Amino acid sequence: MPNYDQTVGSRYHIYNSLFLNLPFRNVSRTGILLPLLQQYCTTGFAKGKSADEILKVFFKELVPTLTEEEQFDLLFSFIQYIERQVALFDSVEDAAFEQVHNLNGKGTVPALLLRTKIEKKEADLKSRLDQFSLRIVLTAHPTQFYPGNVLGILTDLENAIRVSDVNQINLLLQQLGKTGFINQNKPTPYDEALSLCWYLENVFYHSIPEIVNSLAAGLEIPLPEWKNNRLIVIGFWPGGDRDGNPFVTSEITVKVASRLQESILKCYYKDIRLLRRRLTFHGIAERITAIEQKVYGLVFRQQKNYTSSDELLVELNEVRNRLVAEHDGLFLELLDALIIKVRIFGFHFAALDIRQDSRKHDYVWMSILDKLSASKKSISSAEFQKLPSHEQINYLLSLKANLVFVDFDDALVNETIQSVLAIRKIQQENGAAGCHRYVISNCQSALHLMEVFVLARLLIGKEEVLDLDIVPLFETIDDLAHAPAIMEELYAIPAYREHLARRKNHQTIMLGFSDGTKDGGYLRANWSIFRAKEDLTAVSRRFDLKALFFDGRGGPPARGGGNTHDFYASLGDTIEHEEVQVTVQGQTISSNFGKIVSSKYNLEQLISAGLEGSVFARTEMQMTEADKNLLDHLAELAYLAYLDLKHHPKFVPYLEKVTPLSFFGDTNIGSRPVKRNGAEGLKFEDLRAIPFVGSWAMMKQNIPGFYGVGSALNELQKEGKGDQLKELYQNSLFFRTLLGNSMMSLTKTFYEATAYLGDDPEFGEFWKKMHAEFLLSSSQTLDISGLSELMGNNPTIRQSVHLREQIVLPLIAIQQSSLMNLRNLNEHNKKHEQRYRKLIIRSMFGIINAARNSA
Repeated sequence: MPNYDQTVGSRYHIYNSLFLNLPFRNVSRTGILLPLLQQYCTTGFAKGKSADEILKVFFKELVPTLTEEEQFDLLFSFIQYIERQVALFDSVEDAAFEQVHNLNGKGTVPALLLRTKIEKKEADLKSRLDQFSLRIVLTAHPTQFYPGNVLGILTDLENAIRVSDVNQINLLLQQLGKTGFINQNKPTPYDEALSLCWYLENVFYHSIPEIVNSLAAGLEIPLPEWKNNRLIVIGFWPGGDRDGNPFVTSEITVKVASRLQESILKCYYKDIRLLRRRLTFHGIAERITAIEQKVYGLVFRQQKNYTSSDELLVELNEVRNRLVAEHDGLFLELLDALIIKVRIFGFHFAALDIRQDSRKHDYVWMSILDKLSASKKSISSAEFQKLPSHEQINYLLSLKANLVFVDFDDALVNETIQSVLAIRKIQQENGAAGCHRYVISNCQSALHLMEVFVLARLLIGKEEVLDLDIVPLFETIDDLAHAPAIMEELYAIPAYREHLARRKNHQTIMLGFSDGTKDGGYLRANWSIFRAKEDLTAVSRRFDLKALFFDGRGGPPARGGGNTHDFYASLGDTIEHEEVQVTVQGQTISSNFGKIVSSKYNLEQLISAGLEGSVFARTEMQMTEADKNLLDHLAELAYLAYLDLKHHPKFVPYLEKVTPLSFFGDTNIGSRPVKRNGAEGLKFEDLRAIPFVGSWAMMKQNIPGFYGVGSALNELQKEGKGDQLKELYQNSLFFRTLLGNSMMSLTKTFYEATAYLGDDPEFGEFWKKMHAEFLLSSSQTLDISGLSELMGNNPTIRQSVHLREQIVLPLIAIQQSSLMNLRNLNEHNKKHEQRYRKLIIRSMFGIINAARNSA
């Protein structure tokens, strides 16, 4: 493979020089001074200076004549310049994707097909492909700071870089210079949905069918005989995820579903128009024209020309039959390409999930019971709460009330009922695949699942039949531990068991990495989820059920991100793996799935990871019980170390006073509030995982991605188990991936930027505690892995991280200096308070964007 520095680093530096020629005010001065500031930051931090000291020396030595006002202006100019440097670097790296990544290498479809042929496993792969499904769920969680118009420029910039069109690159950089990088207002949930529709229309609509075509061709399966239309499913949370987001209403949910249908129909319409230019034959042209007109009427005139995608498929297949019979199948491949798209995407494009917190359902049911009790149709909520849990479940199942016609005074009750009724409306318009899952956050009992099951059955069930999957979400360490017992109680309920029998005996279970890490630290969360999956698999199999695990992952390792495909490839036979389901959000959508080529590559990696273990003989040794017991002990030690930090009296005050946490709500990147509870003051349990992890990332401390790892490894080494750990690292892909992702977090740390806090009278001891664990985790992971440097076995990502960190180093200094000044306002600097706040917020955009998976 070509050298990363040549394909990305050198090209970036060449095109970066074009910024100096942009026809903007003082741009040359900014461009000349910025590399000097970068050098001042590098040497200053290395000498232990604070960011504020570095900036003061920089201004005194290089631009001593600037007034305070002009100094602030220059800092804002630096921020704008760096934002565009980051955008340029993204485009250069994306343009070099095929050179940096081996598109026929390990984990790709070509490699999968080649191995299948060599090992003569074609029949096994075909059989597995008939059942397997990969579900990529695009969430509403905002970690992407680029507005839509900037994303469009970056797409054009990438294309210009691919062909080395310097004139076009220069023009696009000028456009970037004049285009705002921040949203002036918070987006609505509908705005968030629209931004993700861009990826559906421009990326997934092309990449998913291409993967299906590759597999079908490689296995010599004619496309019409391809059986699995669910090989890759796109899930969708914007407009459906109302957990902690009061702005998501049933009206928004229906509006988003309608927009999804409009998007897919427009894609079909474009393809049909292109098809009509080729299928000009007698008996064919007329039919294609008629189909085009019907789809046009459906999209632009709201004419009900088709009630489902099946009707469109019938007409397309009629055209296909005539094309084969009467015209020798000329251009048949173009028609088949459209047919497979309609089979995959239907009239829904993406499957909209509904999500709500269990505590909201508790409240809704108490209100419903009290309302029904007033008319003698039910017991009261007080009487209900006195019943044992199994009797509460039986009582709810016995209810026969028609809730649609009951007049409730409470807004939450009415909205919850309307959100369930919206599911039926979407299924009628977009098809059952358009909305068929209800996710319950904070699920802590079988009753929590039955509350949703009974409510949905009363509102949208058809003679006891409910076309809806009820999905529990287990997140905290305690919830993960209790999950198997909860599901066992649920499976024992006859009414629910009958429901599952009508759902192919499949039960989807969501496991949350983000809140698990926030609650119990990196190692404990990941290992608790592994153990929970084993136990949930065993419980489900005892009831002749198949568990489908849905992983709630974020971008960074601290939220379950990193090299996720290796995690799936490493799961053994003790964990059900018929499907891979995973959330993707914010930066990860744009960096991993923002282009057709990167989308195909990353989808193929996940598909291969999900298929290889059941098709081929495993080359990796499976973890023994002794290995798992070792990891139990390791995870427990890491948990204790993390709890020692989390329960430190300075933990929450540090987040509130020192980090940029409180500024996340001012970035206008998402519709959802930073905290679940809108009350004043910071409570750890109400804090969202994204601002929690993102704040540590911007401080370049990355606590959730490594804290406790070093202490746990060190303790086991002291117990004489170092050799066992080293052997496990060599033999277990799971353990290698676990430590490898933590190394990614360690690589992205830069404690030199906050070294000044070591002398802080309030937080000095706390900072030293974190720094000591960073040093210990770095040395211990290197010792166990045998690597000479962090991420030494992944040089491409390591180089990318290094170059990105260099670009944003001045931003880190500017933000840290502003945070320092805000904490130490006095008579001299208090007049600049608002400027410091603005500098902190503006710095956030570049720092987060540069990291690509930091929140």
